[in-house]
Amino acid sequence: MTGSDLPGRRVLQMRVVVEAEDYETAVHFYRDVLGLPEQEAFEGDGGARVAILDAGRATLEIANPAQKRMIDEVEVGRPVAPKIRIAFEVVDGQAATDLLVGAGATLLASPVETPWRSLNSRLGGPAGLQITLFQELETLEERTAREGFGTDAGRGSDTSPVGG
Repeated sequence: MTGSDLPGRRVLQMRVVVEAEDYETAVHFYRDVLGLPEQEAFEGDGGARVAILDAGRATLEIANPAQKRMIDEVEVGRPVAPKIRIAFEVVDGQAATDLLVGAGATLLASPVETPWRSLNSRLGGPAGLQITLFQELETLEERTAREGFGTDAGRGSDTSPVGG
């Protein structure tokens, strides 16, 4: 993908880089069990290794402390999330939760329907990541039409891109 593929966009891709002490276990879990296809892999001097896994579309979800507390309360019933939590949209929330727990993830909270109409579970995964699995129960259009949902642009906030 090049800059000309997405006119007006300054960012073409987001990568989250995770250091995994047990590299093989982490790659197996995220690539083979969760199903993230391997896009690239590299090896370097001194045993350096990296696998770049394709997680589909990426978003950066920025939440204020009150929202973070509210999400923890809805999904888990208590504060548990670190500053960064990784969330994956899945086709079947219960089946994906069962699959990952069977592969060694720690179940922090079983799937629960959220006020924003998704089915969310919380897991502890390899490489120290806290994971939310979510299954959307309605379309984006249906959800943004609901009271309290939408975009900051729709509420009049400045959404100008950096440097724009």
